[in-house]
Amino acid sequence: MPLDLTIALDAMGGDYGPPEIIPAALFSLKKHKQLNLILVGKEEMLREELKKHNSLGHERISISHASEIVGMDEPPSQVLRSKKESSMRIAIELVRDGHAKACVSAGNTGALMATARFILKMLPGMDRPAICTTLPGKKGYTHVLDLGANVDSSSEQLFQFAIMGAQLTSAVKNKDNPTIALLNIGEENIKGNDRVKQAATLLEESHLNYVGYVEGNNLFAGDIDVIVCDGFVGNVAIKTSEGVASFLRHHVNKAFTSNIYSRFAALVAMPVLKSLESKIDPKRYNGASLLGLRGIVIKSHGGAKRVSFATAIDEAIIEVKNNIPERINEKLEQLLIDR
Repeated sequence: MPLDLTIALDAMGGDYGPPEIIPAALFSLKKHKQLNLILVGKEEMLREELKKHNSLGHERISISHASEIVGMDEPPSQVLRSKKESSMRIAIELVRDGHAKACVSAGNTGALMATARFILKMLPGMDRPAICTTLPGKKGYTHVLDLGANVDSSSEQLFQFAIMGAQLTSAVKNKDNPTIALLNIGEENIKGNDRVKQAATLLEESHLNYVGYVEGNNLFAGDIDVIVCDGFVGNVAIKTSEGVASFLRHHVNKAFTSNIYSRFAALVAMPVLKSLESKIDPKRYNGASLLGLRGIVIKSHGGAKRVSFATAIDEAIIEVKNNIPERINEKLEQLLIDR
Protein backbone atom coordinates (compact mmCIF):
# COMPACT_ATOMS: atom_id res chain seq x y z
CA MET A 1 0.00 0.00 0.00
CA PRO A 2 1.56 3.35 -1.03
CA LEU A 3 2.42 5.78 1.74
CA ASP A 4 -0.07 8.63 2.16
CA LEU A 5 2.01 11.79 1.86
CA THR A 6 -0.73 14.39 2.14
CA ILE A 7 0.36 17.54 3.96
CA ALA A 8 -1.74 20.56 4.93
CA LEU A 9 -0.08 23.95 4.49
CA ASP A 10 -1.22 27.01 6.42
CA ALA A 11 -0.91 29.13 3.28
CA MET A 12 -1.74 32.41 5.04
CA GLY A 13 0.82 32.16 7.85
CA GLY A 14 4.11 33.98 8.22
CA ASP A 15 5.35 37.30 6.98
CA TYR A 16 4.78 36.61 3.27
CA GLY A 17 1.83 34.21 2.93
CA PRO A 18 0.73 32.83 -0.49
CA PRO A 19 3.28 34.69 -2.69
CA GLU A 20 6.09 32.64 -1.09
CA ILE A 21 4.24 29.57 0.19
CA ILE A 22 2.68 28.59 -3.15
CA PRO A 23 6.02 28.64 -5.05
CA ALA A 24 7.44 26.54 -2.20
CA ALA A 25 4.54 24.11 -2.55
CA LEU A 26 5.05 23.77 -6.31
CA PHE A 27 8.79 23.23 -5.83
CA SER A 28 8.11 20.48 -3.27
CA LEU A 29 5.61 18.76 -5.57
CA LYS A 30 8.24 18.56 -8.31
CA LYS A 31 10.77 17.18 -5.86
CA HIS A 32 8.48 14.60 -4.20
CA LYS A 33 6.34 12.65 -6.66
CA GLN A 34 4.24 11.00 -3.91
CA LEU A 35 3.41 14.30 -2.24
CA ASN A 36 -0.10 15.79 -2.17
CA LEU A 37 -0.78 19.21 -0.67
CA ILE A 38 -3.82 20.87 0.82
CA LEU A 39 -3.49 24.65 0.71
CA VAL A 40 -5.49 26.16 3.56
CA GLY A 41 -6.48 29.80 3.32
CA LYS A 42 -8.66 32.30 1.52
CA GLU A 43 -9.72 30.38 -1.55
CA GLU A 44 -9.95 33.28 -3.98
CA MET A 45 -6.49 34.53 -3.02
CA LEU A 46 -4.98 31.06 -3.36
CA ARG A 47 -6.60 30.47 -6.74
CA GLU A 48 -5.24 33.79 -8.02
CA GLU A 49 -1.74 32.93 -6.84
CA LEU A 50 -1.91 29.48 -8.44
CA LYS A 51 -3.01 31.10 -11.71
CA LYS A 52 0.13 33.25 -11.70
CA HIS A 53 2.17 30.04 -11.74
CA ASN A 54 -0.06 28.28 -14.30
CA SER A 55 -0.90 25.70 -11.65
CA LEU A 56 -4.62 26.20 -11.05
CA GLY A 57 -6.15 22.74 -11.18
CA HIS A 58 -2.88 20.95 -10.33
CA GLU A 59 -3.83 17.31 -9.75
CA ARG A 60 -1.90 17.06 -6.47
CA ILE A 61 -3.12 20.33 -4.97
CA SER A 62 -6.45 20.92 -3.27
CA ILE A 63 -7.72 24.02 -1.50
CA SER A 64 -9.46 24.16 1.87
CA HIS A 65 -11.08 27.53 2.42
CA ALA A 66 -10.40 29.41 5.67
CA SER A 67 -11.98 32.80 6.25
CA GLU A 68 -9.63 34.00 9.01
CA ILE A 69 -5.91 34.65 9.40
CA VAL A 70 -3.94 34.51 12.65
CA GLY A 71 -1.82 37.64 13.12
CA MET A 72 1.82 37.21 14.10
CA ASP A 73 1.30 39.18 17.31
CA GLU A 74 -2.07 37.82 18.45
CA PRO A 75 -2.17 36.26 21.94
CA PRO A 76 -2.62 32.45 21.80
CA SER A 77 -5.60 32.51 24.18
CA GLN A 78 -7.41 35.01 21.96
CA VAL A 79 -6.68 32.92 18.86
CA LEU A 80 -8.11 29.80 20.53
CA ARG A 81 -11.29 31.63 21.51
CA SER A 82 -11.99 33.75 18.46
CA LYS A 83 -10.18 32.33 15.40
CA LYS A 84 -12.00 29.03 14.89
CA GLU A 85 -12.05 29.50 11.11
CA SER A 86 -8.38 30.43 10.76
CA SER A 87 -6.11 28.79 8.19
CA MET A 88 -3.87 27.63 11.04
CA ARG A 89 -6.63 25.87 12.93
CA ILE A 90 -8.22 24.27 9.87
CA ALA A 91 -4.83 22.94 8.73
CA ILE A 92 -4.35 21.29 12.14
CA GLU A 93 -7.91 19.93 12.11
CA LEU A 94 -7.16 18.26 8.78
CA VAL A 95 -4.41 16.31 10.57
CA ARG A 96 -6.71 15.43 13.46
CA ASP A 97 -9.43 14.19 11.10
CA GLY A 98 -7.03 12.08 9.05
CA HIS A 99 -7.26 14.11 5.84
CA ALA A 100 -3.60 15.13 6.15
CA LYS A 101 -0.61 13.42 7.72
CA ALA A 102 1.11 16.64 8.80
CA CYS A 103 0.65 20.39 9.01
CA VAL A 104 3.24 23.05 8.14
CA SER A 105 2.81 26.65 9.25
CA ALA A 106 4.97 29.77 9.36
CA GLY A 107 2.43 31.48 11.59
CA ASN A 108 2.46 32.80 15.15
CA THR A 109 4.47 30.27 17.22
CA GLY A 110 2.48 30.63 20.45
CA ALA A 111 -0.85 30.35 18.65
CA LEU A 112 0.34 27.35 16.63
CA MET A 113 1.53 25.58 19.77
CA ALA A 114 -1.66 26.30 21.72
CA THR A 115 -3.95 25.37 18.84
CA ALA A 116 -2.06 22.17 18.02
CA ARG A 117 -2.13 21.08 21.65
CA PHE A 118 -5.86 21.84 21.93
CA ILE A 119 -6.84 20.16 18.66
CA LEU A 120 -4.46 17.19 18.49
CA LYS A 121 -3.88 16.57 22.23
CA MET A 122 -0.71 15.18 23.76
CA LEU A 123 0.62 11.65 23.41
CA PRO A 124 -0.12 9.50 26.49
CA GLY A 125 2.40 10.21 29.23
CA MET A 126 3.62 13.45 27.65
CA ASP A 127 2.97 16.62 29.62
CA ARG A 128 3.86 19.35 27.12
CA PRO A 129 4.98 19.68 23.52
CA ALA A 130 8.50 20.85 22.77
CA ILE A 131 9.98 22.74 19.83
CA CYS A 132 12.90 20.90 18.29
CA THR A 133 15.18 22.06 15.49
CA THR A 134 18.47 21.12 13.85
CA LEU A 135 21.70 23.02 14.38
CA PRO A 136 24.73 22.56 12.11
CA GLY A 137 27.99 21.56 13.74
CA LYS A 138 31.66 20.94 13.05
CA LYS A 139 31.17 17.16 13.09
CA GLY A 140 27.59 16.86 11.93
CA TYR A 141 24.32 18.27 13.18
CA THR A 142 22.45 18.26 16.48
CA HIS A 143 18.77 18.27 17.39
CA VAL A 144 18.10 20.80 20.17
CA LEU A 145 14.93 21.10 22.25
CA ASP A 146 13.03 22.86 23.77
CA LEU A 147 13.40 26.18 21.95
CA GLY A 148 10.59 28.17 23.47
CA ALA A 149 7.41 26.17 24.00
CA ASN A 150 7.98 25.80 27.76
CA VAL A 151 9.78 28.49 29.70
CA ASP A 152 9.65 26.57 32.98
CA SER A 153 10.10 22.80 32.65
CA SER A 154 10.26 20.16 35.37
CA SER A 155 12.92 17.43 35.49
CA GLU A 156 10.34 14.89 34.30
CA GLN A 157 9.50 17.10 31.32
CA LEU A 158 13.18 17.46 30.44
CA PHE A 159 13.35 13.66 30.52
CA GLN A 160 10.37 13.50 28.16
CA PHE A 161 12.05 16.00 25.82
CA ALA A 162 15.08 13.69 25.72
CA ILE A 163 12.86 10.77 24.66
CA MET A 164 11.23 12.84 21.92
CA GLY A 165 14.49 14.23 20.60
CA ALA A 166 16.14 10.80 20.63
CA GLN A 167 13.34 9.21 18.61
CA LEU A 168 13.37 11.99 16.03
CA THR A 169 17.16 11.76 15.72
CA SER A 170 17.08 7.98 15.55
CA ALA A 171 14.68 8.15 12.61
CA VAL A 172 16.42 10.95 10.73
CA LYS A 173 20.00 9.74 11.27
CA ASN A 174 19.06 6.04 11.15
CA LYS A 175 20.91 5.67 14.45
CA ASP A 176 19.68 3.19 17.04
CA ASN A 177 21.07 4.80 20.18
CA PRO A 178 21.67 8.55 19.70
CA THR A 179 23.70 10.40 22.30
CA ILE A 180 21.83 12.79 24.61
CA ALA A 181 23.17 15.63 26.75
CA LEU A 182 21.67 18.27 29.01
CA LEU A 183 22.59 21.91 28.37
CA ASN A 184 24.07 23.31 31.57
CA ILE A 185 26.36 26.03 32.93
CA GLY A 186 29.18 23.51 33.38
CA GLU A 187 30.07 19.89 32.71
CA GLU A 188 30.70 18.99 36.36
CA ASN A 189 28.02 17.08 38.27
CA ILE A 190 27.78 19.79 40.93
CA LYS A 191 26.79 22.46 38.38
CA GLY A 192 23.23 23.46 37.48
CA ASN A 193 19.90 23.94 39.20
CA ASP A 194 17.94 21.18 40.92
CA ARG A 195 15.70 20.50 37.91
CA VAL A 196 18.66 19.87 35.62
CA LYS A 197 20.35 17.65 38.24
CA GLN A 198 17.14 15.65 38.77
CA ALA A 199 16.71 15.29 35.00
CA ALA A 200 20.28 13.99 34.82
CA THR A 201 19.43 11.36 37.43
CA LEU A 202 16.36 10.24 35.45
CA LEU A 203 18.41 9.96 32.28
CA GLU A 204 21.23 8.08 34.01
CA GLU A 205 18.71 5.56 35.34
CA SER A 206 17.09 5.05 31.92
CA HIS A 207 18.26 3.01 28.93
CA LEU A 208 18.77 6.15 26.89
CA ASN A 209 22.31 6.97 25.76
CA TYR A 210 22.86 9.87 28.15
CA VAL A 211 26.41 11.26 28.08
CA GLY A 212 26.19 14.09 30.64
CA TYR A 213 26.18 17.88 30.63
CA VAL A 214 27.35 20.17 27.83
CA GLU A 215 27.87 23.93 27.89
CA GLY A 216 26.66 26.51 25.40
CA ASN A 217 29.91 26.47 23.47
CA ASN A 218 29.15 22.85 22.48
CA LEU A 219 25.89 23.66 20.69
CA PHE A 220 27.65 23.80 17.32
CA ALA A 221 30.25 21.08 17.95
CA GLY A 222 28.11 18.44 16.26
CA ASP A 223 29.42 15.59 18.42
CA ILE A 224 26.17 15.14 20.42
CA ASP A 225 23.00 13.96 18.68
CA VAL A 226 20.44 15.54 21.04
CA ILE A 227 20.84 18.47 23.43
CA VAL A 228 18.01 19.07 25.92
CA CYS A 229 17.09 22.24 27.82
CA ASP A 230 14.00 24.14 28.90
CA GLY A 231 12.38 26.58 26.49
CA PHE A 232 13.67 29.72 28.18
CA VAL A 233 17.30 28.63 27.94
CA GLY A 234 16.86 27.16 24.47
CA ASN A 235 15.19 30.22 23.02
CA VAL A 236 17.85 32.56 24.40
CA ALA A 237 20.58 30.26 23.05
CA ILE A 238 19.14 30.02 19.54
CA LYS A 239 18.38 33.75 19.28
CA THR A 240 21.89 34.58 20.53
CA SER A 241 23.32 32.27 17.87
CA GLU A 242 21.28 34.02 15.18
CA GLY A 243 22.53 37.39 16.44
CA VAL A 244 26.16 36.29 16.37
CA ALA A 245 25.75 34.93 12.82
CA SER A 246 24.24 38.24 11.70
CA PHE A 247 27.05 40.18 13.41
CA LEU A 248 29.74 38.11 11.70
CA ARG A 249 28.05 38.35 8.31
CA HIS A 250 27.83 42.14 8.62
CA HIS A 251 31.49 42.59 9.53
CA VAL A 252 32.79 40.10 6.97
CA ASN A 253 30.87 41.93 4.22
CA LYS A 254 32.11 45.27 5.53
CA ALA A 255 35.72 44.08 5.64
CA PHE A 256 35.61 42.74 2.09
CA THR A 257 34.12 45.93 0.63
CA SER A 258 36.12 48.58 2.48
CA ASN A 259 38.63 49.25 -0.34
CA ILE A 260 39.85 47.95 -3.70
CA TYR A 261 42.36 45.56 -2.11
CA SER A 262 39.77 43.97 0.14
CA ARG A 263 37.42 43.59 -2.85
CA PHE A 264 40.16 41.72 -4.68
CA ALA A 265 40.70 39.54 -1.59
CA ALA A 266 36.96 38.84 -1.53
CA LEU A 267 37.11 37.55 -5.12
CA VAL A 268 39.94 35.19 -4.21
CA ALA A 269 38.14 34.01 -1.05
CA MET A 270 34.69 33.72 -2.68
CA PRO A 271 34.70 29.90 -3.18
CA VAL A 272 35.55 29.36 0.50
CA LEU A 273 32.95 31.92 1.63
CA LYS A 274 30.27 30.34 -0.56
CA SER A 275 31.06 26.90 0.83
CA LEU A 276 30.86 28.18 4.40
CA GLU A 277 27.63 30.04 3.72
CA SER A 278 25.99 26.93 2.29
CA LYS A 279 26.89 24.95 5.42
CA ILE A 280 25.45 27.47 7.86
CA ASP A 281 22.62 28.78 5.65
CA PRO A 282 19.51 28.86 7.88
CA LYS A 283 17.35 27.98 4.84
CA ARG A 284 18.82 24.47 5.02
CA TYR A 285 17.67 24.03 8.63
CA ASN A 286 14.22 25.63 8.57
CA GLY A 287 11.39 23.60 10.02
CA ALA A 288 11.09 23.04 13.76
CA SER A 289 9.11 20.03 15.01
CA LEU A 290 6.39 20.38 17.63
CA LEU A 291 7.07 17.08 19.36
CA GLY A 292 4.84 15.24 21.83
CA LEU A 293 1.56 15.76 19.98
CA ARG A 294 -0.74 13.09 18.54
CA GLY A 295 0.11 14.34 15.09
CA ILE A 296 2.87 16.01 13.11
CA VAL A 297 3.11 19.81 13.12
CA ILE A 298 6.10 21.65 11.67
CA LYS A 299 6.79 25.30 12.50
CA SER A 300 8.50 27.22 9.74
CA HIS A 301 10.31 30.46 10.50
CA GLY A 302 7.90 33.39 10.16
CA GLY A 303 10.24 35.15 7.74
CA ALA A 304 10.77 32.06 5.56
CA LYS A 305 10.69 32.56 1.82
CA ARG A 306 10.05 29.83 -0.74
CA VAL A 307 13.30 27.87 -0.40
CA SER A 308 13.13 27.91 3.40
CA PHE A 309 9.46 26.97 3.47
CA ALA A 310 10.14 24.07 1.10
CA THR A 311 12.74 22.84 3.61
CA ALA A 312 10.04 22.84 6.30
CA ILE A 313 7.86 20.71 4.00
CA ASP A 314 10.82 18.33 3.63
CA GLU A 315 10.96 18.03 7.42
CA ALA A 316 7.25 17.15 7.53
CA ILE A 317 7.78 14.46 4.87
CA ILE A 318 10.63 12.91 6.88
CA GLU A 319 8.47 12.76 10.00
CA VAL A 320 5.49 11.27 8.14
CA LYS A 321 7.67 8.59 6.54
CA ASN A 322 9.14 7.70 9.94
CA ASN A 323 5.87 7.98 11.88
CA ILE A 324 7.53 10.06 14.59
CA PRO A 325 4.55 10.36 17.02
CA GLU A 326 4.15 6.58 17.10
CA ARG A 327 7.87 6.06 17.65
CA ILE A 328 7.87 8.51 20.56
CA ASN A 329 4.81 6.82 22.06
CA GLU A 330 6.35 3.33 21.81
CA LYS A 331 9.63 4.47 23.37
CA LEU A 332 7.88 6.22 26.24
CA GLU A 333 5.80 3.12 26.99
CA GLN A 334 8.95 0.98 26.99
CA LEU A 335 10.84 3.32 29.32
CA LEU A 336 7.88 3.58 31.73
CA ILE A 337 7.72 -0.23 31.92
CA ASP A 338 11.47 -0.39 32.57
CA ARG A 339 11.15 2.19 35.37
